[in-house]
Amino acid sequence: MRRTFYLCCLFIFVLAAKIIAQDTLPRITVKNISNKIIVSWKVTYGAKINTINIQRSADSLKNFTTIGSVLEPMNRENGFVDNKTPNPNMFYRVFVSFQGGTYIFTKSYRPVIDTSVAALSQVAVLQNTDSTKSMLPVIPPGKTTLPASTIPPAYVYAPSKLIYIGKENNVIIELHDATTAKYSIKFFDDKDNPVFEIRKVTEPYLVIEKVNFLHAGWFYFSLYDTGVLKEKNKFYIPKEGKVGFSAAEANKKY
Repeated sequence: MRRTFYLCCLFIFVLAAKIIAQDTLPRITVKNISNKIIVSWKVTYGAKINTINIQRSADSLKNFTTIGSVLEPMNRENGFVDNKTPNPNMFYRVFVSFQGGTYIFTKSYRPVIDTSVAALSQVAVLQNTDSTKSMLPVIPPGKTTLPASTIPPAYVYAPSKLIYIGKENNVIIELHDATTAKYSIKFFDDKDNPVFEIRKVTEPYLVIEKVNFLHAGWFYFSLYDTGVLKEKNKFYIPKEGKVGFSAAEANKKY
């Protein structure tokens, strides 16, 4: 009896593994099974993962919105089921944040249609899961020592939440407690030459037009509160008609 039960469990586990066939982060697998979108992946990072969010967009480059997260981001095999996709040709990507504040986005993928009998059977099982936090079968973690190549880079560019580029490529300064704190900001170009300084920020929301920075490219800032450095980061002003920057360029340590 025990042997029969063991063999059944083994069969189910192998079947699930074949259905999902997860790719390893930062790559993901996206399948369309009867218009139910399954996003799945494996985790081999040595660093501590705090959050994994699944995002969806009609565009492969922008306008992504978060549609759910997973309960246990450090699970070796994981996934998410989108039961409410407005369009089976939407693009999907995964946001991963690590302990210490660094994060990455995977590339965006469109679903690949899977009409196999095994895949259809798996959909029936997944219907009983919470679509916002669905979990695929999990393999218990094995060895904890991982190759150095699987550890994320020491520095991954994370845009500031306080000073950032807006929709029209102007610089937004958003400091909710500016009226009570004593904020000052220094701006520099990519050669560390001073551009200008705001000695006292008096409003919680400011827009600095991009023309004040004279040219496109990377700019750096140091934000101080009462003379103490609060944040040092950078932002990119694109050329007219352009959007964004390359990942390789963004992750250069400043």
